[in-house]
Amino acid sequence: MFNSAATRQLAIATSADYPSIQPDDAHLAISLERLGVQLIVCVWNDPQVDWSRFDAVLIRTIWDYFKHHAAFLDWLDRLDRLGVPTINDRALLRWNSDKRYLLELAQRGVAIIPTRLTNAAGLPDVLAAMPGQQVVIKPTISGSAWHTLRGTVGDASFAAAVTRLPREHDYLVQPFVPEIVSDGEWSLLYFAGEFSHAVIKRPATGDYRVQDEFGGSVEPVQPNVATLAAAERALVAVAALSHGGHAYVRVDGVISAGRFLIMELELIEPFLYLAAHPAAAERLAQDVAERLAGIRRSALAGAL
Repeated sequence: MFNSAATRQLAIATSADYPSIQPDDAHLAISLERLGVQLIVCVWNDPQVDWSRFDAVLIRTIWDYFKHHAAFLDWLDRLDRLGVPTINDRALLRWNSDKRYLLELAQRGVAIIPTRLTNAAGLPDVLAAMPGQQVVIKPTISGSAWHTLRGTVGDASFAAAVTRLPREHDYLVQPFVPEIVSDGEWSLLYFAGEFSHAVIKRPATGDYRVQDEFGGSVEPVQPNVATLAAAERALVAVAALSHGGHAYVRVDGVISAGRFLIMELELIEPFLYLAAHPAAAERLAQDVAERLAGIRRSALAGAL
């Protein structure tokens, strides 16, 4: 399915809590419109949206997808049936939506924070093997520190909090990396496979969560050669898993004992820090426009 009108129509997928184009994406939207792309903002789980009218869907602020993961996968299946492409690709979105992908990266030699995977019932046994350690527990499907706990194994209040975690989730258990507090969490932005810019996110005093809703702050930074190489090794591993060709990715990590450790690869709906980088917004817009042109050429060829 593709739009036969001269103007390419691109759905910008958002969420009910963020139903408009956010300020950080404003220049991206302007740049796309200058390239002849008509933008229509759509809430991803709005049942009234006719997705078949669009040439493609650009995933942006669907910042609640992890709370409705089954519905999210169903939505991707629906787009499959309609033949409407997504940017990034649907197979990549499905893979990236569950953080157990970190273990696949580790198997390919990517340096990650040491991670153990367990269901809720197995948490006591996993924690028993980490006595006295500060740890972080998070669902494999999560975002924005949702159902995330930090504490010391053996502490009674932490143990009680663990018992209150939802039982239906699988969890990652990781040692807490103190450099997140002392030095900050890095985010490296790549568009069409090329490094663009980077920021460091720091938690508020007394917290470990870097998200702005918890008082975190952001500042621009230039990564060194070793940090860039570590991030790019992770992207090579993603490509080796048949998930290359992404339009955008944010590589999140922390430098601990001189090594850049991958915390997450954000390939679904990352905040891209474009407001301070208009040239990056324009490069991403150009890449998206070229992808749309390729989609249209393929659709026209298939119709002949």
